[in-house]
Amino acid sequence: MNVNQSAPPVPPFGQPQPVYAGYHQSSYGGQPGSTAAPTPYGAYNGPVPGYQQTPPPGVSRAPASSGAPPASTAQGPCGQTAYGQFGQGDVQNGPSSSVQMQRLPGSQPFASAPLAPVVSQPAVLQPYGPPPTSAQVTAQLAGMQISGAVAPAPPASGLGYGPPTSLASASGSFPNSGLYGSYPQGQAPPLGQGHPGAQPPQRSVPPQASSFTSPASGGPRMPSMTGPLLPGQSFGGPPVSQPNHVSSPPPQALPPGTQMTGPPGPPPPMHSSQQPGYQLQQNGSFGPARGPQSNYGSPYPGAATFGSQPGPPQPLPPKRLDPDAIPSPIQVIEDDRNNRGSEPFVTGVRGQVPPLVTTNFLVKDQGNASPRYIRCTSYNIPCTSDMAKQAQVPLAAVIKPLARLPPEEASPYVVDHGESGPLRCNRCKAYMCPFMQFVEGGRRFQCCFCSCINDVPPQYFQHLDHTGKRVDAYDRPELSLGSYEFLATVDYCKNNKFPIPPAFIFMIDVSYNAVRSGLVRLLCEELKSLLDFLPREGGAEESAIRVGFVTYNKVLHFYNVKSSLAQPQMMVVSDVGDMFVPLLDGFLVNVSESRAVITSLLDQIPEMFADTRETETVFAPVIQAGMEALKAAECAGKLFLFHTSLPIAEAPGKLKNRDDRKLINTDKEKTLFQPQSGAYQTLAKECVAQGCCVDLFLFPNQYVDVATLSVVPQLTGGSVYKYACFQVENDQERFLSDLRRDVQKVVGFDAVMRVRTSTGIRAVDFFGAFYMSNTTDVELAGLDGDKTVTVEFKHDDRLNEENGALLQCALLYTSCAGQRRLRIHNLALNCCTQLADLYRNCETDTLINYMAKFAYRGVLSSPVKTVRDTLITQCAQILACYRKNCASPSSAGQLILPECMKLLPVYLNCVLKSEVLQPGAEVTTDDRAYVRQLVTSMDVAETNVFFYPRLLPLTKSPIENTTEPPAVRASEERLSNGDIYLLENGLNLFLWVGASVQQGVVQSVFGVSSFSQITSGLSVLPVLDNLLSKKVRGLIDSLRAQRSRYMKLIVVKQEDKLEMLFKHFLVEDKSLSGGASYVDFLCHMHKEIRQLLS
Repeated sequence: MNVNQSAPPVPPFGQPQPVYAGYHQSSYGGQPGSTAAPTPYGAYNGPVPGYQQTPPPGVSRAPASSGAPPASTAQGPCGQTAYGQFGQGDVQNGPSSSVQMQRLPGSQPFASAPLAPVVSQPAVLQPYGPPPTSAQVTAQLAGMQISGAVAPAPPASGLGYGPPTSLASASGSFPNSGLYGSYPQGQAPPLGQGHPGAQPPQRSVPPQASSFTSPASGGPRMPSMTGPLLPGQSFGGPPVSQPNHVSSPPPQALPPGTQMTGPPGPPPPMHSSQQPGYQLQQNGSFGPARGPQSNYGSPYPGAATFGSQPGPPQPLPPKRLDPDAIPSPIQVIEDDRNNRGSEPFVTGVRGQVPPLVTTNFLVKDQGNASPRYIRCTSYNIPCTSDMAKQAQVPLAAVIKPLARLPPEEASPYVVDHGESGPLRCNRCKAYMCPFMQFVEGGRRFQCCFCSCINDVPPQYFQHLDHTGKRVDAYDRPELSLGSYEFLATVDYCKNNKFPIPPAFIFMIDVSYNAVRSGLVRLLCEELKSLLDFLPREGGAEESAIRVGFVTYNKVLHFYNVKSSLAQPQMMVVSDVGDMFVPLLDGFLVNVSESRAVITSLLDQIPEMFADTRETETVFAPVIQAGMEALKAAECAGKLFLFHTSLPIAEAPGKLKNRDDRKLINTDKEKTLFQPQSGAYQTLAKECVAQGCCVDLFLFPNQYVDVATLSVVPQLTGGSVYKYACFQVENDQERFLSDLRRDVQKVVGFDAVMRVRTSTGIRAVDFFGAFYMSNTTDVELAGLDGDKTVTVEFKHDDRLNEENGALLQCALLYTSCAGQRRLRIHNLALNCCTQLADLYRNCETDTLINYMAKFAYRGVLSSPVKTVRDTLITQCAQILACYRKNCASPSSAGQLILPECMKLLPVYLNCVLKSEVLQPGAEVTTDDRAYVRQLVTSMDVAETNVFFYPRLLPLTKSPIENTTEPPAVRASEERLSNGDIYLLENGLNLFLWVGASVQQGVVQSVFGVSSFSQITSGLSVLPVLDNLLSKKVRGLIDSLRAQRSRYMKLIVVKQEDKLEMLFKHFLVEDKSLSGGASYVDFLCHMHKEIRQLLS
């Protein structure tokens, strides 16, 4: 059978596994990108064609050129009209999309040879002369005419621009020629694109660098522009409150050609302290002003250009990088979708870098595990440890063993080898996989991990073909696929007994807070119907999972819901210090058999505790009771705990309120993340031994010590959900949606995972929600399809380029039906002796996932400042090593980034500004502990959007176009006050409404007649019968379907108090908690790199 073809209905080696219906792939897209060549972006530094951008508060710009855009920019990738078509109420922030005009420094001489400030370089050879300075280019560009078509500029030193290219090589490098074109997104011409006209053929080159001149090189420099601020420091220049100026509204966007009416924003600053030629910039630093340009009016209609405003001199103001001239995440994501979204990703070739997590693509398994199961920080790893230490690129894999697949992809096949069990290497115990080598006519095989020669059992023997491959290779998943499952034999089971199907125990807090908030009634009502949707195997009629119920406050109440009873019976255990289970028979029952008794119980619980006055709760004894019940029933299972307050009642695991914000930024800050009692670690260890996984739903009104309460869920592979200040009317939808998904998801119980590697590297460190009692086995009481385990590898010997490196992840688990299984994932990586090959095959999203987890674990043992400094240093070392060893010589003033790591600085800055590493005043200790444990088991797609949220303009594309609109960069200057935007980060969902949005739009979406009538903080949009309302609500639903947790909507009006919360997610801007803007951080990174190189 050809692996490329779809599998036959019943292949010889086992049944295709059921695909979970209705699952939407957790990816950004929704639509594969068009196969057409990417839209040409403006030459040199132009912004994305017409991405809507508004002027920063206080700086208005002239109306954009009204020349027609080039024909090619009119259509976006999926047939949407590009953003560049300005409608009523829009003003383009910045130059037209055809040619980006550089800000013109007044003091620089004119010269002729053009060079974009952002260039792409071959990494090793540079046959051309020294690059001209950015000032020369600036001057050249200022002389160009801006009209409807792009004016071709003379290429530098005879360099040509190639035609748009698709990805050629399997290594994931991007072919390109010459110096230009590495930062798409309206910076220099995008990869392989450029001016119309002569287009010589492309040639393949060593890995490209993306570089641009930073303020460091051209002109004086101010030491205060050095990236992240420590508390108490501030940037030189205007007050830092400038970007978040809420007291006066920003100037309204105007249609081209109209005069401004109504109250304008604050006038351009003209205070005497400013040096000639610099006007105030958005982030409160000074930067060169734009000079007058053809087809551009002056900054204010009727006002003089401030490019030459006189004033007394000020010492050494730094130049400011143009935000459009630095690498854009949006552009990189868009390019990858266009280049790689249309073709299936075939896993047959070793060391291929997969498409980005933000690209919607299909996977064909031909011997390596799908990137949905395993993603690596690099797909080409250094041959020696010395080389790895030099590069400082962490070698890690983010593994999601039970990842759910989209409906078009088949689940792993289940292979049954009968009583003999799966075939393994005698020495290293690796499982049979496609990389094993059969020798001696097929009678023996050589292990690809440890090179041991093993005998092939007679029942497994098969002849080899002329290439040395078994003739049945394509009939056996373990010889032809990267991922598959084996049915485990009794030897793989606890106590050499096949397991009993797992059980779910619902443990409900019935203290005063839980009853008063309406939580108990809501939960009992929901459970009546939810119990019909417990996870089941294959085509089973009903779930094999049994259920039990406990309620608690200071004491525990167990319920007998045996099917033979007319009414449920309650048994109270008040001795919480010595917990035992008062009944065995009738506690865990089959739902369909005991349906009537269960319904009766769920009706009675809210009434029984309606008048409770008990406010104190216990916590550890509740988990202890659930675990003892599973132990008595001799099965694994999951506890669903619904808890509301800090457990202060006298009992084991009693906690005290230790919330202390004064510890922030001190050496004792780490104690806020550590559990306050060792009892919970001991309890978690016992739970893991029993296969008891804990999912915790928290409903706190004040501090509950999430850092301590989340220890057991964290170590047992469970999840924590938090609903602060829970109110039924506001939070019901979010809670019930999370609960349904949590109860219904497929889980592996009582699991052990081991990662084996070929000789030369070994797994040394692990991150995630699990427990480890030794250095090799990851123990998980439960593991679901959303959880990842991140593994770091180090060298213990030299690797060999020819053989590459192999990983095999083996997960032994009990399925929902009680079947013991082994799931195997294999991945082959390349090895290299040249650093350039390493840098060409890295995956930045995975790198950031690893670095965030590394940092978030670091805060448990080190001061937060130390952790932040470590991250910055490591990033600088990675980029400095590239600059020193792979990039061609160029001036120290240029920051040169590897092509596949050009987003490393922007993403790393987002990690540094996150709540855990740099909390704002409004972030609670519990919030930080919650986010810290959440990120620990996130996959790469989740960390990508969590750290760099998606910002989607809603009224730019035609109303009838229901596909997801292209995102814009997460910065305030990209917001137009005539538009509405959706922002999501996987946990939060905001709908931002500009103050001058058209009345028709307000009416269509909110059902009110004006902006002032919109309710700020609204969490549900009215269901209105019009196209725009349907489009917005449909988009919100589709975003929610892509994420593992329900995102509650918050409507934010411009200039409203909630806007501060919203601005926290505009991660390219300076944050209120002192985090640097992207531009400033890039300058800081450049300074760090130069220090390392000098």
